[in-house]
This record gives sequence, structure tokens and C-alpha cells, in this order.
Amino acid sequence: MSIEIKNDFGQIDISNDVIAQIAGGAAIECYGIVGMATKHQIRDGLTDILRKENFAKGVIVRQEGSDLNIDMYVIISYGTKISEVAYQVQSKVKYTITKTLGMPVKAVNIYVQGVRVTNP
Repeated sequence: MSIEIKNDFGQIDISNDVIAQIAGGAAIECYGIVGMATKHQIRDGLTDILRKENFAKGVIVRQEGSDLNIDMYVIISYGTKISEVAYQVQSKVKYTITKTLGMPVKAVNIYVQGVRVTNP
């Protein structure tokens, strides 16, 4: 599935995987995020942190009209305030997607899949 943008010059198709890569890259830059996880860790057999090329497995993009809804599955660093980290991720992802694609983001839903202790 992709998002279609029409303008005077033609049509632009943006894949959901591209949007997921952009959102995952923005989330990883936030303080307190260890990495991305899959939605169904047990079923997928993946309990590890997703690498950069697999961010699309940890991000679900849905389009409702001209708005985007993004679900993100993250692993947070132990000792950080989860609500504050989630708020920062929501803000950063919404800003990045809006600036990069020019499309409004209606919601960024954060699902914490785990907490990891990281070495300083």
C-alpha cells in the first residue's frame, strides 16, 4: 500500500515502508530509545532490537483520508521516564514526517515492547 500525492506535474507514490523508515530513523535519534521492536515479538521469533534496514517491521503506517496514523513499537532504556520519552518520540516523528513529506500526521501511537539496561 502507498500514499498518493497528486499535483500539477503528475502523481507521487510514497510507499508505507519509506514512511516507516523515516519515522524509525527519527525515533532512534531520541534520548531514551534503545531501538525498535516488532509488533509480535514472540510470533516473529525476534526478541532482538531491529536494525536500521528493518525499521518497517516496528512501524505501522495507516492512512485515513489525507491524515497519517503511525504506530511505533519501541524498546526504552532502563531508568528513563517512559511517558517523557514517548512524548519526545511522538513530537520528533510528527515533526519529521510533516517536514519531509508535507503530509499532516494525525496520531503517533507509542507501544513500549520492553526495557533494556544500556551501558553508559
